[in-house]
Amino acid sequence: MEVEGKPVSYCSQVDNVSNPSSHVCATGLEKTETNDKSSGIWPRPLALTWTLMLLLLTCLLHWARMAMPVCAVTMAQQFGWSKTESGLVLGSFYWGYCFTQVLGGHASDKIGGERVLLLSTCSWAIVTAITPLLADVGPPLIMMMLARFLLGVLQGVHYPSLTSVCAQRVVEGERGFMTSTLGCGCYLGMLMVGGVGSVMLEWYGWQSVFYGPGLLSALWVFCIWKCLFRGPIITSGSLWSIPVSASQVKPMKNSWLHLFKQPCVWAMIFAHLCYSSTYFTLMSWLPTFFKETYPHAKGWVFNVIPWFMAMPSSMFGGTISDHLIREGFETVTIRKTMQFCSMGLANVFTVLLCKTTVFFHALVLVSASIGLSTFHNSGVAVNVHDLAPSCAGALYGIMNTCAAFTGLLMVYISGYLIEVTGSWETVFTLLSLVNFIGITVFIIFGKAKRVDQEDQSQVIEI
Repeated sequence: MEVEGKPVSYCSQVDNVSNPSSHVCATGLEKTETNDKSSGIWPRPLALTWTLMLLLLTCLLHWARMAMPVCAVTMAQQFGWSKTESGLVLGSFYWGYCFTQVLGGHASDKIGGERVLLLSTCSWAIVTAITPLLADVGPPLIMMMLARFLLGVLQGVHYPSLTSVCAQRVVEGERGFMTSTLGCGCYLGMLMVGGVGSVMLEWYGWQSVFYGPGLLSALWVFCIWKCLFRGPIITSGSLWSIPVSASQVKPMKNSWLHLFKQPCVWAMIFAHLCYSSTYFTLMSWLPTFFKETYPHAKGWVFNVIPWFMAMPSSMFGGTISDHLIREGFETVTIRKTMQFCSMGLANVFTVLLCKTTVFFHALVLVSASIGLSTFHNSGVAVNVHDLAPSCAGALYGIMNTCAAFTGLLMVYISGYLIEVTGSWETVFTLLSLVNFIGITVFIIFGKAKRVDQEDQSQVIEI
């Protein structure tokens, strides 16, 4: 391609995301040459801008994801759904969510996570906005299951893409802050759908709860396209082509087989599975625990306060971890310390939930447990960048896919134990045991150095 008689490589188009970098990672586990001008690292002001925009996106994503659960009771009454049918609609999301994790991560590693996020957000924003309209097109049950499934498919690429963006665009000493900040988007989104969404449901009907995040997400896409994607127009063909600079990089002798031979990679995956399984279980069953144990407590108190406390906790974990790394502490020590807080100290407060009969004490304990669990964003969630920056998105996609399945399994097992034993202490003890095993494995085998290239002498540190 030529512009005004001068050859222009595709890499200049790839990095029109307001930065002076040269290219994103090559496909697979190929070597990516890096230096100050061509590493693809964002300058700090641009990194902060993208962090805020991605935080907003993550918030909208969870609003769209939780819109159906918030409206489920009202919609069930309108369409005459049973509990089983409502469960089919809600569960359809997770089956779709599992399918695109690895694909989204691999695409992000290949063409850049910003592009994958832009395309996926545009798609799930449309699906969310037209969900109320689909209920009038065909059988409501079938159409809502289809809408939820498509939403899961399109949102499944989100977190692997964020991981790829962080690995490609952010320096090591600031990844913890960015990951922890973006993690707040989940809690902020749940607060918004629980607060704003509930008001919209009551005042304007269930349809408005879907129109809100759909339209706002479409506005986000427009703003990103106009403000942060600058330079020559990016065509559909350029979105899926391999950058010239990346295709010219000399491949190294490395493979996924080599990556999965590393004990530290399996330790990271195992710890993520244990954390995610226990976290999903707590989020699924804590409302029931409070309703049964403290029937006179106000629901909005235990559904809002723990999530509100989680946001500053997550930010603090990311800030302190990055600060300690910049001060010279070993990265692996910081990662293990953050994960110990997330899976070790948080466990103590979870177990103590069964030992108190005072609602205020229980609220403090669950807030401390959820708050400390957010340190995962500065531990294992960032460790994938340390171990395999060239394929961080795809690897995180694998981790998240497995975590989704094990999380569903753990939620089911916990429900079975509650029904059989009638004891919440049994469930909380099981979760603590799973977390204890996970953190022990990570502390013993975890590392924080690159292992995605067999010839480590050719790795260029940045």
